[in-house]
Amino acid sequence: MSQQQFLNVIDVDEAQRRFRDALTLRPLAKQQVALEEALGRVLAEDVVARGDVPSFDRSNYDGYAVRAADTYGAEEEAPRRLRLLDDVLATGVVPQGHVADGTAMAIATGGMLPRGADAVVMVEHTSPGEDATILVTRAVTPGFGVSFAGTDVTAGETVLRRGQMLGSRETGVLAAVGADRVAVWRRPVVAILSTGDEIIEPGQPMRPGLVYDSNARILADAVRELGGLPKPLGIVHDDLDQLRTRLREALVAADVVLLSGGTSKGAGDLSYRVVGELSEPGIVAHGVALKPGKPICLAAHRGKPVVILPGFPTSAIFTFHEFVAGVIRLLGGRPPAAASSAETRMAVRVNSEIGRTEYLLVGLVEGPAGLTAYPMGKGSGSMTAFSGADGFVTIGRHEEIVEAGAPVTVQLLAGDLRLADLVVIGSHCVGLDFLLGRIQDLGIATKFMAVGSTGGLQAAGRGECDLAGVHLLDPATGQYNVSLLLPGLELIEGYGRLQGVVFRPGDPRFEGRDAAEAVARAKDDPDCMMVNRNQGSGTRILIDRMLSDRQPAGYAVQPKSHNAVAAAVAQGRADWGVAIEWVARHAGLGFLPMEEERYDFVVPKARLDRPAVVAFRRLLAEPDVREALTRMGFRMQSRF
Repeated sequence: MSQQQFLNVIDVDEAQRRFRDALTLRPLAKQQVALEEALGRVLAEDVVARGDVPSFDRSNYDGYAVRAADTYGAEEEAPRRLRLLDDVLATGVVPQGHVADGTAMAIATGGMLPRGADAVVMVEHTSPGEDATILVTRAVTPGFGVSFAGTDVTAGETVLRRGQMLGSRETGVLAAVGADRVAVWRRPVVAILSTGDEIIEPGQPMRPGLVYDSNARILADAVRELGGLPKPLGIVHDDLDQLRTRLREALVAADVVLLSGGTSKGAGDLSYRVVGELSEPGIVAHGVALKPGKPICLAAHRGKPVVILPGFPTSAIFTFHEFVAGVIRLLGGRPPAAASSAETRMAVRVNSEIGRTEYLLVGLVEGPAGLTAYPMGKGSGSMTAFSGADGFVTIGRHEEIVEAGAPVTVQLLAGDLRLADLVVIGSHCVGLDFLLGRIQDLGIATKFMAVGSTGGLQAAGRGECDLAGVHLLDPATGQYNVSLLLPGLELIEGYGRLQGVVFRPGDPRFEGRDAAEAVARAKDDPDCMMVNRNQGSGTRILIDRMLSDRQPAGYAVQPKSHNAVAAAVAQGRADWGVAIEWVARHAGLGFLPMEEERYDFVVPKARLDRPAVVAFRRLLAEPDVREALTRMGFRMQSRF
């Protein structure tokens, strides 16, 4: 298969300028909608009150409508006596009589003030008198206890202005001034086309070589968040004529057209070829010095945006927000989004590629020196990295290295930042997954970042996490974890777990052998593919000790979890790897025991009394939790 190169990769600012110059960027059209449909819409016209709010002088209390002058000098020891009129002014009742000197009229909260009255005496400041009178024990001033007509809104007053988004408070104002319909900007319709033979709908049976269409889902919901109306047009497989037809339909039906995938120039990438046939003006940028997102293709047709987003999820999301989100906001009459950011420092050294602006996803944790940013990168194909990140750091196209500890600005993805109650950094374990699920049930928000045992121990040493899950063997002592504790750290005992070689049942290279023998044979067999673990993990240290500096086929493949190792072996992408017993059994794999290790939790002493840490320790000691972990194959006996 041949693949053309991008002919003109340009920087982000130039791509934005070309793209916006080709578009008609103004709100689409006004439309009248019923009040019950107005929530979340953007006003296209000012709203002017047609009458006063309230429209009458209204009592604020249960009590008596009076002339304030008749109460002057009233006190407990010397009350003022007023003659009680027969009228009782409930809400919604128009007064028929009026209040004259020396009289009072009973009134409810919200009742209409009768003619002649200028104040309300609260009922608790009165007592019944003889012969249809009341005794007033506290004086009031004119206007006390009354909301006069127009106090809130005066007829002719502008209560809401065009460009405002209508939330529940604004729709309440509209109802208060009697508006049953309102003029809003039409929401932009955004057509979404997924392309590629490898794409299938969520819910369909998975087969090797296929991927679920996650891009269409996240793009549709992102469009909704921006006030647009997504118009999913489904999946178009690699058929040039069908894609042409669907693109023409999309241009007629929508205000913005998004294609996902097929933006590169490989033999199977058709989207750029079909969009390249547009000529008014057609493609304005194809290839941007951006990571992730280099292959994005920006085009326009008669002022209408047409964008081919990269197929990889993280690339698609970043380029959507970089180039498309602002356009949708403008078409829908919304102002530009206010960027929300946090000043922090980078936890580890990061290498970047010269010549491309890089957006690096990060998770934020609170340490003694303030916020710290941990890279969340799993590649541009990762959706979970985006969903778990708090924000991203922009690394300039001329920056090659961001050193650990360097100050960085994080653009927040959610607009505001809510740090997790319990931050866990370190080695992954399915037992930890179980424990974090249980603690989430208690209403404690958690965040886990898999950086390996060594990285977790270092993070705990810097005070950047509440817990570090570790399983590190000290060769000098033969102990796990205990002797490696740094000053200021404490160990919470976890559990024992059995590590071993995993393989597909029936494989004669492993079946019936012990782990040492099987690995000794496998590492010398170029046709026996292994799957490794990430550097810094306790399992990787165990693997390297077992291999004695050999690097068999597959050594460079380094997933970050036991589950990923088991999946690679079960699917035939690898023949063997090292994982814990429960994961192997759960995946239906063979298992050759190697070594029992301890998986424990390291805690900075300064965080021991934090409520989330206290709750975790309590949870770990609960009999039903320990029983559940035992059923998963973990050994709960104390080693001390």
